Amino acid sequence: MELSLTQPDDWHLHLRDGDLLEAVVTHSAGHFGRAIVMPNLKPPVTTTAAAVAYRESILKALPVNSDFTPLMTLYLTDNTHPDEIKLARRSGVVFAVKFYPAGATTNSQDGVTDLFGKCLPALEEMVEQNMPLLVHGEATNPEVDIFDREKVFIDTILRPLIQKLPHLKVVMEHITTQDAVRFVESCSEGSVAATVTPQHLLLNRNALFQGGLQPHNYCLPVLKREIHRQAIVSAVTSGNKRFFLGTDSAPHERRRKESTCGCAGIYNAPVALSAYAKVFEEAGALDKLEAFTSFNGPDFYGLPRNASKIKLIKKSWKVPESYTLAAGGELVPMFAGQTLDWFPSTFI
Repeated sequence: MELSLTQPDDWHLHLRDGDLLEAVVTHSAGHFGRAIVMPNLKPPVTTTAAAVAYRESILKALPVNSDFTPLMTLYLTDNTHPDEIKLARRSGVVFAVKFYPAGATTNSQDGVTDLFGKCLPALEEMVEQNMPLLVHGEATNPEVDIFDREKVFIDTILRPLIQKLPHLKVVMEHITTQDAVRFVESCSEGSVAATVTPQHLLLNRNALFQGGLQPHNYCLPVLKREIHRQAIVSAVTSGNKRFFLGTDSAPHERRRKESTCGCAGIYNAPVALSAYAKVFEEAGALDKLEAFTSFNGPDFYGLPRNASKIKLIKKSWKVPESYTLAAGGELVPMFAGQTLDWFPSTFI
């Protein structure tokens, strides 16, 4: 059995830089035509000039003759000026702005501390430029339970933002709860959308603890209860155009995951398409897979759909236990050492 799909895009991807960039970019480039690349480097990509330079680094790391296109983003800060938004739009290489609440996740220490008090002029310019805002939807107040951070963010930040700027295009990244599903479904089609990761479709929070602490299943937003996983599966397999593929593939070296203070992030780029196919097959919705992987994202961003195709073949293959970095060290992928049933024919 084979599935022929319009080549998918990844609308939420971490490529890092340096040795990590060179190690991981081929896994995404082998499967996806384009990817929205996250700006949370050290230092963060806060200007159009930095985004252009980062894009050049990515292009240099790609295999010869690769057609992969990185779509760059800016990192929103308390000091982002409206003129920077104008520059970003004119650049032709920056396609969105990423909002990290300060302290929410990896390298978010430079993120926003007061969205409405300090970022409103930049947000208003984004409306003028039709520039989407990509949100890491978690409240960072220390008194909020980590499993409630997404719901609290929706109630205290995201809903008021949409009411204040109804024409702002927003993508709620890596949704994890039925609360997020209901919120996105309640918004106008074409104004608010959501990306969904393989891990939040296939794993619940038990996966963090089964057989001992599992650091390679630790990500932010953290995995949630089974009722939330089921709600997300139902949403993406329903054919709703508001939901589309965003892996949030976030590589960290093994030593940084298996440490006294392990990093948040799951490296899923090598297995993402296999994982999504598993979800849709189990839901009896393989006929809706292509829209989720290949149509809904570009349609929301106002970009053309890819012309090329990719094949998924129904055959078992074993995920490598790890990938070795050129300078030493290892990357452990999602489902390391396990057998998956769908094999991307362009797998690298």
